[in-house]
Amino acid sequence: METPIKIENLMDISKEPTSFTSNLRLQLEDLAFGSVAGMVGKVIEYPFDTVKVRLQTQSVTNPVFKGPLDCFKATIKNEGVMGLFRGISSPIIGAMLENAVLFVGYRQIQRQIREFSPPIETSTTTLDEHGQVPLTFNQLTLAGALSGSLISIVLTPVELVKCKIQVQNILKNTKAQQFNQPSDVIKQICRAQGFAGLYRGFIPTFIRETGGNAFWFGVYEYTCAALIQYRRNRAIETEKIITKNDLTAPELMIAGAVGGIAYNLSFFPVDVIKSRLQIQQGNAQSQFKSSIQIAKEIYAGTGFKGFYRGCGITAAKSAPANAIIFMTYELLSRHLGSS
Repeated sequence: METPIKIENLMDISKEPTSFTSNLRLQLEDLAFGSVAGMVGKVIEYPFDTVKVRLQTQSVTNPVFKGPLDCFKATIKNEGVMGLFRGISSPIIGAMLENAVLFVGYRQIQRQIREFSPPIETSTTTLDEHGQVPLTFNQLTLAGALSGSLISIVLTPVELVKCKIQVQNILKNTKAQQFNQPSDVIKQICRAQGFAGLYRGFIPTFIRETGGNAFWFGVYEYTCAALIQYRRNRAIETEKIITKNDLTAPELMIAGAVGGIAYNLSFFPVDVIKSRLQIQQGNAQSQFKSSIQIAKEIYAGTGFKGFYRGCGITAAKSAPANAIIFMTYELLSRHLGSS
């Protein structure tokens, strides 16, 4: 079912490269701009993410914290402000890789979709400023989902290291106290479980990233299209052609914030299971619980609400962080990009 709003996507593929060299240049620009956007967004969201992970992974029957505010206060009191940024080095690198791969993948997958299933022009189609038929909302959502599935390969080890460092000070198991930096976690896991141990939690991460990024890009694109349509309706008398290039920084931030909230809330229960799966301690495979076992444990302890522990703080962190990510990427592409 086609959306009534005409979508003009963030990385408009109407700017089609004319050669391998120009396409390579676009990919390098996406890598650079995506990396910068990811780094800035991660610094903003990380304190909230620390609180979220600690709330998600605390004991179901005997929780350490009463809620997000209590967790914030306790962390600052016991560990100082830097306790909220514990283990940030690995996630910053991961965020740079994640967003670089996401934006490159998103653009390149759109090129393939346009090649094998070009959008159809109808009597009501509004061409973009380059005279191209924009991809449909469904096609953009598919591109977002596929790019998300790719990033799960990079993100799983980063998330595992991040979660272990974030919760080590609240776990009673003394083994959790030995990590001073991300490399300590990696060495310990590889010694005990081999390289495959770094990919514990891959399946829930894959599910979260595939579905979540369908929402992330899809809702962002839809919101941008709605803002463009709103401005077009107001500019009917002047006959001014409004495109995405006319959206202001605040408008891009609004779209990014809405997309970020949609991403985090869409598969939040999967994220809770992933976090608990990745903080488990042990050396042998038999010592680890499966995703299904963890889900049953959460439900038995607190019911459905246990799958949404930390949901509020997640929504709070996702809005500003993703607003900055999309605005940064879009403005860098607009003013420094070759396309």
